[in-house]
Amino acid sequence: MAVTHHGAATKVNRARRTRKGGEGRVMELLCAEDTTVRARVDPTLVYDDRILQNLLGIEERFLPQSSYFTCFQKDIQPFMRRMVATWMLEVCEEQKCEEEVFPLAMNYLDRFLAVVPTRKCNLQLLGAVCMFLASKLKETRPLTAEKLCIYTDNSIKPQDLLDWELVVLGKLKWNMAAVTPNDFIEHIIRKLPVPKDKVALVRKHAQTFIALCATEFRFAMRPPSMIATGSVGAAICGLQLDDGDQSLCGDNLTELLAKITNTDVDILKECQEQIEQVLVMSLRQGQRQRQQEQQSRAHAKAIEEQDQSSTPTDVRDINL
Repeated sequence: MAVTHHGAATKVNRARRTRKGGEGRVMELLCAEDTTVRARVDPTLVYDDRILQNLLGIEERFLPQSSYFTCFQKDIQPFMRRMVATWMLEVCEEQKCEEEVFPLAMNYLDRFLAVVPTRKCNLQLLGAVCMFLASKLKETRPLTAEKLCIYTDNSIKPQDLLDWELVVLGKLKWNMAAVTPNDFIEHIIRKLPVPKDKVALVRKHAQTFIALCATEFRFAMRPPSMIATGSVGAAICGLQLDDGDQSLCGDNLTELLAKITNTDVDILKECQEQIEQVLVMSLRQGQRQRQQEQQSRAHAKAIEEQDQSSTPTDVRDINL
């Protein structure tokens, strides 16, 4: 994957000029790299329960219409979706996209595959188009078609991406403001007795769990509120924040979370267990990859040392 490069703007923090006798004595310019502006959480929206109820009321409109692998898609298999989802997640991470971009892109991909038979050779193109659209909706500076084509090793052309963009928009009926699990995080956390100094950490862990869930098809048919609730619960349990407050312990936490989002307790427990299983699988896979990389580096180093040792180093003069 290519290294991310944001077009950071240069900002003048301070300019000071003093004059004495008509001549400039001092001019000081302090410049710094300015990062992309991000929107902050609006407390008016987060603390209004009507927003949460509206999200709960419309979230199922944006679920895939069917489990498309069993009855619709003939050329695409679940492992192919996992591969393209992992690639999309890596692109979003390297480009430092907003946390909402990847889950939203996967929502587009699942909804499209639920209504359009797609060949496996077009799956990466579809993933790139979905990231393209999601970044337009959520990013201050959306991903460009040219940059996304580079991430495919130029296996697709910018014009292909733009053509498919219109196809995806048409099949999704231009209904792009989908509800994702990320939309529920702030509403859930603010109703929990989480220490203020731990809120950011819980949020970050929950967002990570949501991204992992988006790579697995078994979560595609679950309501976003359930995935968000299970992710927050898994984050709190993983961070062991239940020492000071009994309401953050085990069944008490699950019941509180279920009450917040009107979710069945048993179903929420099952979802949280599945999320934890996905995390364990991800950690094991990452460990295997690191071991393989270490073995590859060690093998390459051994070959290099062998080549060096076979080179005569005591030859001083050669007379022909």
